Amino acid sequence: MMKKMSSYILLVLLGAAGYFLLNYHIIFSGATVKLLNKSKLTSDYTFISASNKSAESLMRIDTLREAGIGKVLVEMGRLSKEERESLEHKFDSDPVYY
Repeated sequence: MMKKMSSYILLVLLGAAGYFLLNYHIIFSGATVKLLNKSKLTSDYTFISASNKSAESLMRIDTLREAGIGKVLVEMGRLSKEERESLEHKFDSDPVYY
């Protein structure tokens, strides 16, 4: 009986971890880690290393921009609010999906 309960608990924990990974972008920037809610459940761009990418290259990705990567980059000090708005306008008006 105990084996069966522990296997159920393990399945629940694995399911919860999977749901967490489908629901959040995990952004690494040096020693800091930020969580960003995804706009929809997907496995796209779950783990992102922002330390070796420019802010513009991160803002270029529609999935990240829709989730609010610009606000995170402003919090991290990588962009000003004006730069964020400018990049959002630039890439929102671009019909190409990155």
